[in-house]
Amino acid sequence: MTRLRERWERLLDFLFPPKTDMWLAMLRIGLGLQVTVYALFLRSDWHYLFASIGKGLVGRELGEAMTSFDSPLIPKLSWLITLGRSVNMSEETVLTVAWVCLFSAGCFLMLGLFCRPAAISAWFLHLCAAESGGLLAYGADNFMTTALFYLMLSPLPDRFAFDHWVVKTKAKNPELLGFWLRVLQVQLCFVYFIGGLAKCLGNGWWNGSNLWRALIRSSLNVVSPDILVRFKYTLPPLGIAICLLEVSYPIFIWMKRTRLVWLIGILAMHAAIGLMMGMYLFALVMIVMNLAAFGVPCTSTRAQATSKSGNQ
Repeated sequence: MTRLRERWERLLDFLFPPKTDMWLAMLRIGLGLQVTVYALFLRSDWHYLFASIGKGLVGRELGEAMTSFDSPLIPKLSWLITLGRSVNMSEETVLTVAWVCLFSAGCFLMLGLFCRPAAISAWFLHLCAAESGGLLAYGADNFMTTALFYLMLSPLPDRFAFDHWVVKTKAKNPELLGFWLRVLQVQLCFVYFIGGLAKCLGNGWWNGSNLWRALIRSSLNVVSPDILVRFKYTLPPLGIAICLLEVSYPIFIWMKRTRLVWLIGILAMHAAIGLMMGMYLFALVMIVMNLAAFGVPCTSTRAQATSKSGNQ
């Protein structure tokens, strides 16, 4: 019973470590910037991407039909359009209002105004857009939805938000802040380990061919093929380094001595993805999540006092 109780207490200490809200401020501001940039990137093509059949690129109905196979309860833009029609609003008007609300939610998150409603609105509207454009969505949309979901449920507002200065909210529970930080950290560990393991199982990352294919794709060829040919001998070492960096992430990111090295390596990898492949939104959301999870010192005074007393 004593050993069982000790293990239970260790589990609780791991899941509910007392933390400050520094990481939450980083996540809120970073995701606010992410949502704002996302909306600005899609501004000129918003109606073209999400209009119905005959008005847009592919037709919103096709992406929503694919989403309905997973679950009919997943939010889609057609929900908003149907609601708008009930009050005599056209499809174009509803899409415009949805874009304005998404952009405003991102700005509010950056400023820390109406944090909880802004986080809920950003999560819901981005999910609607991502699921309605199923054929055009990729990894950045999945990570944005996940990160916004965590932010929506986290104990907002943080002490750096305007909401905190105006309303003068009480100090948040350090254990609750620590719990949501742990959720984000464990999520990233699973993502990188599974992704790294999948890369290690094939030979494309060991010989550099997967990097070559990714960098010369017509939609991602930011770097000239001539430059890639000159430095072709660096592709296998880079591919191996990426495999090892990701698969060992859950181990070395937790150790204080190696955390900074692995964090810098992961951030450099995503920065390179954004600059060399043009996947700016994917790179930004991964950088924000990593900085919030492991890049911000947020040990609470309570935890520091406990560690000092234990040392004494």
